Amino acid sequence: TPAPGSRLWWALADCWTIVRRDLGHLAKQPSLIAWQLGFPVVSVLLFVYVFGSAMVVAEGVDYTSYAMPGMFTMTMAFGFMNTAMAVVVDRDRGITDRFRSMPMAPSAVVTGRGVSDVLHAGLDLVVLLGIALAIGWRSDGGLLAGAAALGLLLLLRFALVWVGVLLGLVVRNQEAAGNLFALAFPFGMISSVFTPPELMPTWLGTIAAWNPVSATANAVRELFGNPVAYGEGWIERNSLLMAVVWPLLITAVFLPWAVHRFRGLSR
Repeated sequence: TPAPGSRLWWALADCWTIVRRDLGHLAKQPSLIAWQLGFPVVSVLLFVYVFGSAMVVAEGVDYTSYAMPGMFTMTMAFGFMNTAMAVVVDRDRGITDRFRSMPMAPSAVVTGRGVSDVLHAGLDLVVLLGIALAIGWRSDGGLLAGAAALGLLLLLRFALVWVGVLLGLVVRNQEAAGNLFALAFPFGMISSVFTPPELMPTWLGTIAAWNPVSATANAVRELFGNPVAYGEGWIERNSLLMAVVWPLLITAVFLPWAVHRFRGLSR
């Protein structure tokens, strides 16, 4: 535990202040929670009930068991758009400049946003798990394996938070932040979320196999005891390893970059 009065202690205290502020705003806007959950809920209904009957992953594989872990992963991956939008709104309203003028740790605004977004992602997962159980999805991997799967999902969300923070600091306005869906959609869809990469054209399947979203989706399927349609590539055979390595690499690159960008904002 850092000693009271130390720089680390103040950085953690300031971070927690930002987390409380963000969660307080969220609690006052339940419609925002409903809106952010709307896309994954609609996607579940669309892909499981509308397209699911026509989807064949492998012989004898129930598509719901294959698709739901992918849906969990895609929800975590798409969350960086919400992060970017929240950062842009604070910046445009002058709240970010107000924070920068206060005697607080420079990293607290960035790290506080990251922690609050991960806590929000935990709420998203609880809702999605409830929906999945209601439509017949089950986890057969055991309690500890299931907890590890949820940990990997939150780890991916934690890593992509910093991508969202950086994009929120870079884009010009809220309209530009809204257009990030054009970046998020192929990032989430060109993966093993809904179909195995080996069923895609070779060049596209290679991209999908090396997508960090695919690593987490396959690892989560394995831990939940759900069907995993592995290809022959090294990256797919080591999805559990890469589900940890990819988020750590993303965090190592984008967290310092986001903090540096925040510190470099013009006053």
